[in-house]
Amino acid sequence: MTLTRGEVLDLLERHHLRPSRALGQNFVTDPNTVRRIARLAGVGAGDRVVEVGAGLGSLTLALAETGASVTAVEADRYLAPVLRTVVEGTGVEVVEGDAMRLDWAALLGDERWVLVANLPYNIATPLILDLLEQAPGIERMLVMVQREVAERLAAASGAGARGAVSVKVEYWAEPSLVGKVPPTVFVPRPKVESALVRLNRHARPLVDVERGALFRLVDTGFGHRRKMLRRSLTGVVDAGCFDAAGVSPSARPQELTLEQWARLAQCASSTPPPS
Repeated sequence: MTLTRGEVLDLLERHHLRPSRALGQNFVTDPNTVRRIARLAGVGAGDRVVEVGAGLGSLTLALAETGASVTAVEADRYLAPVLRTVVEGTGVEVVEGDAMRLDWAALLGDERWVLVANLPYNIATPLILDLLEQAPGIERMLVMVQREVAERLAAASGAGARGAVSVKVEYWAEPSLVGKVPPTVFVPRPKVESALVRLNRHARPLVDVERGALFRLVDTGFGHRRKMLRRSLTGVVDAGCFDAAGVSPSARPQELTLEQWARLAQCASSTPPPS
């Protein structure tokens, strides 16, 4: 059983709670939506699931229904006790803590995990990138984020939404947009549409290049996304590297594939910077 809109409103009233704007709290109130998310996450008996931003437990209950072992993380010290009462008897473990500051290695141990979350706008991108880098035990993610964020996370080369985060995500995982979620299923109702992104971690990064050098180059290029690369990378990439990497110096950063960025970074790392 999951929470209906009436039950969510009743919980908020009984416990004298208000959704926090600072924490980006929008609670899902539609059972069909949370069950759809659980289904798209592909979890079931034998899976270990960690949920970030569990809130009042609507999605948490849907995940527990699948038979998966669920650990629910909630940063709000006022919500966490209510969440414990909601999931009592389901086997869900509630962890009170800020996902951006958690000791993920201690929490996850050596097990393999699936992360499922309704992520607020202000932490979605940095948290996803941090977990891709620091929590290799998370083999895949199914996250609900603001639609524009989802489009950036999953944008392929040539797409208008492609940015530095798109390339970094692609380095670690295979992203795909798997659905949209209307504002009407939330309390309070947000002013934006949400979308669901699935991230399947690669067994190993797709390109063999020093990650720090690659990411720094990507950040530099996208720092001036409307400029041609020969201008945005002036002083960073020697002109000869464009030919060596098979990249047009007149290209914009969003046009490049991960492999092209990697070849540019490899060449730039082995070639003295232009004077």
